[in-house]
Amino acid sequence: MNNILSGLRIIESSAFVAVPMAGMTLAQMGAEVIRFDRLEGGLDARRMPYSPSGSSLFWSGMNKGKKSIAIDMKSPEGKELISNLITAPGKDAGLFLTNLKVRGWLDYETLSKIRSDIIIVTLTGDRHGKPQVDYTVNPALGIPDITGHEGSVDPVANAIPAWDMIAGNMCVSSLLAAERYRLRHGVGQDVEIALKDVASAAIGHLGMIADTTLNTDDRTKAGNS
Repeated sequence: MNNILSGLRIIESSAFVAVPMAGMTLAQMGAEVIRFDRLEGGLDARRMPYSPSGSSLFWSGMNKGKKSIAIDMKSPEGKELISNLITAPGKDAGLFLTNLKVRGWLDYETLSKIRSDIIIVTLTGDRHGKPQVDYTVNPALGIPDITGHEGSVDPVANAIPAWDMIAGNMCVSSLLAAERYRLRHGVGQDVEIALKDVASAAIGHLGMIADTTLNTDDRTKAGNS
């Protein structure tokens, strides 16, 4: 699968785990991924863990294989540069991946007036656009209460942001599906995925929602793997 996405250009504006991981995955498959951040650096540029020299291992891990630019996003020139990057011509361009939703100059309505077949994939916290992250979604779904040794009562949190990682891969598949549709039909897409919906759907597919709905017994702890 070496460079199977070679030639594809994706513009990324992101923070935290899911969307940076999506961009990294696309870059590892050969796409040109260009992320843009504010002049003072990305929100995760100083996130733990750190290297002995003090640089963020999280930042370098999540952004390997990408190109990166820092732009004054408050200036007209900066906004124009970003808009031009996202709406650049060509069948392999016009792809925008984000979880930092900006209304107005960076929304689908505005950008699609410049390039009608643009594809934007946006990850939100919940379906109403409110912020959520893995460590808020997981307890909201009750997962810590069914994790741990049988007979124990304390909730057990997951140290790995599994829902973020699943949602990131959902962003990848959504972007590639939309890009394939555009190649065949010439139509862009405004794709919005909610992290909480991804997690809810996953436990539904696993039968966990049906189990608690149809059976009278509460789900019990069943280990931590």
